[in-house]
Amino acid sequence: MDLLSNMSGHSKWAQIKHKKAVSDQKRGRVFSKLARAITVAACGNPDPKSNVRLRAAMEAARKENMPNENIDRAVQKVSDVDSARLEELSIEILGPGNTALVVSAITDSRNRTMQEIKRLVALHAGRIMEPGSLAWMFRAGASAPLSESEASALSQLVVALQEHDDVQGVQTNIAPTA
Repeated sequence: MDLLSNMSGHSKWAQIKHKKAVSDQKRGRVFSKLARAITVAACGNPDPKSNVRLRAAMEAARKENMPNENIDRAVQKVSDVDSARLEELSIEILGPGNTALVVSAITDSRNRTMQEIKRLVALHAGRIMEPGSLAWMFRAGASAPLSESEASALSQLVVALQEHDDVQGVQTNIAPTA
């Protein structure tokens, strides 16, 4: 009986350790995205009092409980040579069911990020479009209703894009259902 209780304790610890590792990994991914956003926002003006974009990025980081030292480090990266290479991308995608998606990304390698995004989009039956070619779809309101399979494919594409390290956000022209 005593042996079983020891083994169950070990198993419980292993489960806790695994769950913590998964949550730490997700948290690290969020922190790295927030740090990139802060660094890019600080490029023009590293003073959050006069830089609205930087202040908003810092507030978003604080809402996610990002430590102040990480926020300060992200602002200080502006003076680093490597941070000058950070670049913002806006990628337009025609997704399943002719839905429009706009992906915002921050990257240090435009070519690498574009290739990775193209691969994800191709896997989920989408197409990369020319910049500005889908803007009218956002002004015209929501697209036609999606079938279940199209909605599922769109959801999978959005999740895959959001999990990419360089992607900051994904917008679609699908109106939320009430």
